Amino acid sequence: MTALSPSRSPLSANLICTASMLIWAAALPAAEVLIRADPQPLPPLLLNAARMVMAAAFLLPLWWLIEGTDSLRRANWLRGTMVGSLLALGALLLVFGQTGTSAVMAAVVSSAMPLIGMILEIVFDGRKLTTGIVLGLLLSVIGGILAAGNFDGGLGFGIGALLCLGSVITFTLASRWTVTALPGLSPLGSTSLTVCGAAIAGTAFAAISLAAGFPGPNLSAFGLTEFSALALYGIGGLAISQVLWIIAVGRLGIAMSALHINLTPFYVMVFMLALGGSWSWVQALGAALVAVGVLVAQGLIPLGRRTRI
Repeated sequence: MTALSPSRSPLSANLICTASMLIWAAALPAAEVLIRADPQPLPPLLLNAARMVMAAAFLLPLWWLIEGTDSLRRANWLRGTMVGSLLALGALLLVFGQTGTSAVMAAVVSSAMPLIGMILEIVFDGRKLTTGIVLGLLLSVIGGILAAGNFDGGLGFGIGALLCLGSVITFTLASRWTVTALPGLSPLGSTSLTVCGAAIAGTAFAAISLAAGFPGPNLSAFGLTEFSALALYGIGGLAISQVLWIIAVGRLGIAMSALHINLTPFYVMVFMLALGGSWSWVQALGAALVAVGVLVAQGLIPLGRRTRI
């Protein structure tokens, strides 16, 4: 597994991962506010950079206040920046992908993350497949697709969905390396370090786009609503969510943690429901399948004798 230490409590680790996914799901509608605004206050490259900078500005002082100057001095900033650059690339692909599709489609494409995480653990960690893991993965993927809902007119997998898939792959790699490539750091420290690296990379991407003549910010379209959405998208959906996520990955491993991401479309639906959306029993059924898949894959629902494949 990618965990740095054995999980002290599978229940607490799963609850932490659930909290991370809830916060991330809440940030997806906030991103929609910024992406779908007309006129658009921030083009995708600048939106990605602003989100990263806001998250870094929140995490870096928090890390310093809690762990002190020595912790920042001992950190491998070069390696952290490299991992953070991958995180920035994944976030940028997500912004472009969500621009070309929707928040729900971005969530359903993320159902591939447990499979990617499991492949990484098989290749790099020698993870052995069991019947429970395979069944749990299948339930999670099927449940994630059902939880996405909105099948009217087809799923519409196009370039936006492909960009979202690229985002999932890069984010999975960045999450793994945040846990494994930065030893000696707490989850807060490793997350702060990589998010700072992501902010540097994201700002560089934005600067290159401006130098190349791409559109700049539209400050006249940037009001309180847009700033609040950006704060939720950056501080909530990246800074806080990522700290909780890295804690969960450190305890459960990337594959078991990634099972939770397939509940995100259901969480998005619930948040949209609070904003006037409608309830879907199909999405609720999908969420239930994902939840059962998480429990089966982790052996919390025993299937009898565990067999390896």
